[in-house]
Amino acid sequence: MKNAAEQGHEARRATRRAADHAPGCQRAFTLVEVLVALAIMAVIAAMAWRGVDGIARSRDVSNAAVERTLRLNTVLAQWEQDLLAIHTSFAAPPLRFDGASLRLTREAPGGVQLVVWTLRGGAWWRWASPAVTRVSDLQEHWLRSQQLLGNEPGTLQVIDSASALQVYFFRGNAWANAQSSGDAAAPGVTAGSSDERLPTGVRLVITLPAGKLTRDVMLAPLVP
Repeated sequence: MKNAAEQGHEARRATRRAADHAPGCQRAFTLVEVLVALAIMAVIAAMAWRGVDGIARSRDVSNAAVERTLRLNTVLAQWEQDLLAIHTSFAAPPLRFDGASLRLTREAPGGVQLVVWTLRGGAWWRWASPAVTRVSDLQEHWLRSQQLLGNEPGTLQVIDSASALQVYFFRGNAWANAQSSGDAAAPGVTAGSSDERLPTGVRLVITLPAGKLTRDVMLAPLVP
């Protein structure tokens, strides 16, 4: 037979078992279990944050690339538009390249304007004069364009990072350096005059951070 002490101990154990299995009664977590759960949650949160951060960085990089591409396409469209609108006259040379700047006279609403595309300070710039109708005004703009400072009205930085610029002219079924080829004059025209024969195409080669970009523009035939 069991003594009174043993019977009392068994009774207490039975009471605890009954309490553990009673409806609505839950066993409390120990401190070790809580710490392990917190550690697991911290690891999961860190992994999730890395994933979200990576997605955000990828999105930012993609958006920046799209913006650069759109801006470059807009700039090249303006470059082509300027070349296709070249205006020839005896007032000023219609198209010249000196190694750093390409100058051209183009038709514009309200008259004729001088446009300069130039590489300066590691950036590509475009300057456009006001449209004029007098020969003296166009010639004055041409002279002033030789000493542009970059803060003149009508100046726009189109590409903020460019390290080299070269232009080629298409003449005689071949591309040639716009400087070395010379502006071959038409028969009976003195070389260096404003009535020099235009090339039939212009090739742009510009060095950007992503590499060299080449763009060809075939000029529309000019009506005599």
